[in-house]
Amino acid sequence: MRTVWQHCHVATMAEGRYAAIEDAAIVTDGGLIEWIGPRAELASGDAARTVDLAGAWVTPGLIDCHTHAVFGGNRSGEFEQRLQGVSYAEIAAQGGGIASTVRATRAASEDQLFASARQRVQALMRDGVTTLEIKSGYGLDLANERKMLRVARRLADELPVAVRATCLAAHALPPEYAGRADDYIAHICDEMLPALAAEGLVDAVDAFCEHLAFSPAQVERLFIKARELGLPVKLHAEQLSSLHGSSLAARYQALSADHLEFMTEEDAIAMAKAGTVAVLLPGAFYFLRETQLPPMDALRRHGVKIALASDLNPGTSPGLSLRLMLNMGCTCFRMTPEEALAGVTVHAATALGLGASHGSLEVGKVADFVAWQIERPADLAYWLGGDLPKRVVRKGLEITH
Repeated sequence: MRTVWQHCHVATMAEGRYAAIEDAAIVTDGGLIEWIGPRAELASGDAARTVDLAGAWVTPGLIDCHTHAVFGGNRSGEFEQRLQGVSYAEIAAQGGGIASTVRATRAASEDQLFASARQRVQALMRDGVTTLEIKSGYGLDLANERKMLRVARRLADELPVAVRATCLAAHALPPEYAGRADDYIAHICDEMLPALAAEGLVDAVDAFCEHLAFSPAQVERLFIKARELGLPVKLHAEQLSSLHGSSLAARYQALSADHLEFMTEEDAIAMAKAGTVAVLLPGAFYFLRETQLPPMDALRRHGVKIALASDLNPGTSPGLSLRLMLNMGCTCFRMTPEEALAGVTVHAATALGLGASHGSLEVGKVADFVAWQIERPADLAYWLGGDLPKRVVRKGLEITH
């Protein structure tokens, strides 16, 4: 349906800038943007309908490019324990930590995982999210990783949101492989990834490169297999220490390297050359009360694209608001509101391999956008919480929550 959306201002986010158009109009047809520009320049033509946006500011639909939205159980009790002085090591010794989420996820049915994840994804959607990534990584065996990825696909089928599914089987060492990390990586490469890819459940491959998870050498074996299967890669890197995982990711033209608190300038140079996006996760930084900031100056100096994401997960970032992450990116990481908005639109799209079709309001791109009743785009990073009045459009059709 050809539709003219007018009486609005537009922050196109082309090239990562507001690129604002005052008193704008957007023409959509077939789920794509057919024309965008000043309303005074809109040529007359046939349109099935015209929509008055009442002076709203229009941005691209928000994109959450790093979530673990599918999981079983709840770890709020551990949060309470930590605040009472119980160490993470003590919690882990009691069977807590990621092991508890793995047990709960394995015990849950696909329907149970879908029902709980649906609530979390709908919370993100109420914040203006029209596209998100969902990682596996709490199953850690073929049957349960498959179950998580099937839920991710089902969410995309049953909700008006685009979902990219990432296999994060190399998230942690499952109990049945205790002390045998190399064997587990071999199992992922030889059995899990080929099977899941053949079933069409995987859009990208991720891993956790850290002393307490998997080494760069182990991750590289996974990347080689992903390349053989024609799958792009991503990486959790440099969150707790510097292993130069982000440089490894860049060597394999990774879509993104995420966290990055301990990355070096050399890592930033490698990422810039490869076009690998830096995905910053202020929710985990805040929730864990970290003090090591990502090297923002180095990222800017070398022109690395910077995205922001919620890192929604039960242990270190139970964040249900991507808009809150805009504020955290500004307050914790010293980003500007314009940088933060680019981080959840155009750069987030690139981090998911969707830069050609999503993330900015330009002719030929998918007509996903949000019309916000705000005074200026910076308001999206300014207001803490709440439900800002908005109208959400996906593929040229207004959706309700």
